Amino acid sequence: MLATKLKQPVIDFYLYPPVGGDDWRYIFETAQVRVLEMRMLSRATFLDMANAENFEQAADLLSAGEYALPQAGRSFTEVEGILRAGRSAVRELFADLIIDEPIVQLFRTQDDFANLRLAVRRTLTEKPLGTDYSDDGNVPPEKFEQVFEEENYSEIPDYMAEAVERAVLAYYRNKEIREIDHAIDFAQAEYNLKTARRLNSIFLLGLFRIQIDLTNIRTMLRLKFTESEDLFPPDNIFLKGGFLELERIKRGLDLGYESLGPLFFVTPYHRLVEAGAGYLISDKSFLRVEQQCEEHLIGFLKSTIQITAGPQPIIAYLLLKENEIRTVRLILTAKKNNLDPKLILDRVG
Repeated sequence: MLATKLKQPVIDFYLYPPVGGDDWRYIFETAQVRVLEMRMLSRATFLDMANAENFEQAADLLSAGEYALPQAGRSFTEVEGILRAGRSAVRELFADLIIDEPIVQLFRTQDDFANLRLAVRRTLTEKPLGTDYSDDGNVPPEKFEQVFEEENYSEIPDYMAEAVERAVLAYYRNKEIREIDHAIDFAQAEYNLKTARRLNSIFLLGLFRIQIDLTNIRTMLRLKFTESEDLFPPDNIFLKGGFLELERIKRGLDLGYESLGPLFFVTPYHRLVEAGAGYLISDKSFLRVEQQCEEHLIGFLKSTIQITAGPQPIIAYLLLKENEIRTVRLILTAKKNNLDPKLILDRVG
């Protein structure tokens, strides 16, 4: 088998890594999250929304919950307002429930890196800085404008200043804007892993390593599909630190789609890769790849059900709730644009 020709990955679990032990400081906060989990939208609701005849009927299925839209004069601006308010509310709740402030700061850096990516892209491509930055990071949005206007990176944390330097150098190698994203992805992945280790969190380390693997799998399939692997050397595009060894992922660039399943057979991502590659061949679309990656990550987050008390269920709730909000937006957007229900179902799963 192709997979056996490669060095076996150091993976001591079948599907998901361990999530760590209990932390009894979080007994009340975990109980509160368990109650909130029962109020989340079910898979059946998403399927009903996907199969609804139109946008209005899909929106009606949300009428009894927190995403309810007014009956008259519904617009997508109202949808966005409700979803943004929901996202802000769950992030505020997360900050209130997490006792360890460094964990809150860690998840706020996700927005910092997103803002940084936007600012660097606009600066290097000589486009004016806009106002569509996130307000949920550790660094105020106005600080980004000041930093890049004055070119004074001492005003932002060192790890972000380093990310800027890497992104600028990567961009000027061949003036390819996607190199900016790759450089910041590398910096963010390194920061996440370093912080998880500093916090001595088995759960966070497993979460970030899974995210790295899923990003690398997506990248491998996109490079194959667009036949652009020659433009981006594997050493500069695949993130380091995941569970998968990079040799296996790089090997996937050289094989046919039908060989990817066997290549990943001994890894936790076999079904994901096989299903995503098959759909890519048949439908020329990444819908199933995205759906399978999302499903795998959700499965890991839901494995925190075994924790009686700890930050793990609270972190999982934040990410699951944000995913729920994205799914509602995705379905309602698709319905507003009269997309085929099959495409929605393929993406939602």
